[in-house]
Amino acid sequence: MKKTILASALGLAALGAHAQSSVTLYGIVDTGIGYQSSSAKLGSNAGGASVVKMVQGVWAGSRFGLKGSEDLGGGTRAIFQLEEGYNSATGAQSTTNLMFSRAAWVGVANTNYGTLTAGRQYAPYYTLLSPYSPTTWLTGAYGAHPGDIDSMDTIYRINNSLVYTSPNIAGLTVSGMYALGGVAGATGAGQTWSVAAQYLHGPAGIAVGFERLSNAANGGGPWDANSTANSGGEPGVSGLTNGFQWAQTQQRLAVTAGYQFSSQWDISVAYSNVQYIPGVNSRFVDTQIWNTGGVVLHYKPLTVLDLAAGFSYTRATKANAIQSAASYAQYNMSQYYTLSKRTGIYFVEAYQRAGGQTLGTPSATGASSIINATADIGDGQNSAPSSSRSQVAGAIGIVHRF
Repeated sequence: MKKTILASALGLAALGAHAQSSVTLYGIVDTGIGYQSSSAKLGSNAGGASVVKMVQGVWAGSRFGLKGSEDLGGGTRAIFQLEEGYNSATGAQSTTNLMFSRAAWVGVANTNYGTLTAGRQYAPYYTLLSPYSPTTWLTGAYGAHPGDIDSMDTIYRINNSLVYTSPNIAGLTVSGMYALGGVAGATGAGQTWSVAAQYLHGPAGIAVGFERLSNAANGGGPWDANSTANSGGEPGVSGLTNGFQWAQTQQRLAVTAGYQFSSQWDISVAYSNVQYIPGVNSRFVDTQIWNTGGVVLHYKPLTVLDLAAGFSYTRATKANAIQSAASYAQYNMSQYYTLSKRTGIYFVEAYQRAGGQTLGTPSATGASSIINATADIGDGQNSAPSSSRSQVAGAIGIVHRF
């Protein structure tokens, strides 16, 4: 159970008797067993053998954190969140050398004027699109669009960022973010910015979001660890984008929407356009574009049972001397059984079929070679995509929240 610790209990008497303050300790533990066919190390055609392994953070990323607020008066609150991800199978940090990899921010919130936060946090592109993301019921590890090409899962946050989010006005919420790159003599290098809007009306909702992430390595080259879009490496590296990972800029535009038919049925849809824009040393010369469309149907036949099924299709444009553009068709199912308010058991299954061609791993010099596209389900297989056109994956696990 979430534990709310009054500030007085922490000995923070200096806050003053008039200020109502609280700090909440919370967390999630999620561990299971997964199966993956035709596994290979990213950037290698070797492998092909199936694997059964312990998996974690499939339904909800394993984490613990602190969040709190202090009433400043006049409807204004000081707020903060510190959240660390960890591997529940090994105890390791989810991101090496980052103590609060999932969130580290502070800010102020006002009922009438909105919220302003600063630190390491999600971009508005993610937060306002997420209610209708495929990851809501299909998970990110298995249900994110192939390779999480459009970053609708939670695999990275933005460093050094300022985020403003408006209050909900007649169903409309807007949000904007700017993250400072901090590169001397090059203001735009390493910066990230994002804008998004969400409109909710009765059983229907729609959101649109945009983000642009710049490489701190000015003029191209390997993605610099000092870029604001940093989660221990370049965002979005997968079997789909491995050959384009030295991009100067990544750009994403997406629309998600949903409709609640009844207490048992709802549907969500998503479309995204993702662009990897080259720099001087990017090992590819033309802007590479992927378009993705997806749909998820969610059914709740019992109060303790949720079922979902989804399909997505991703297609790349013809560019960089590729005549047969890569495509990826992905099919997903999930089942979640509620054992209690805080504990549940889940099953997830996925199949993906890839076609066409893409670019292989960049070399130290010269252009990347053209290779056959290989399957890469969700983002849980990004470090070990298929060594062939097809991939099957699934998992069973238990998740507990406290």
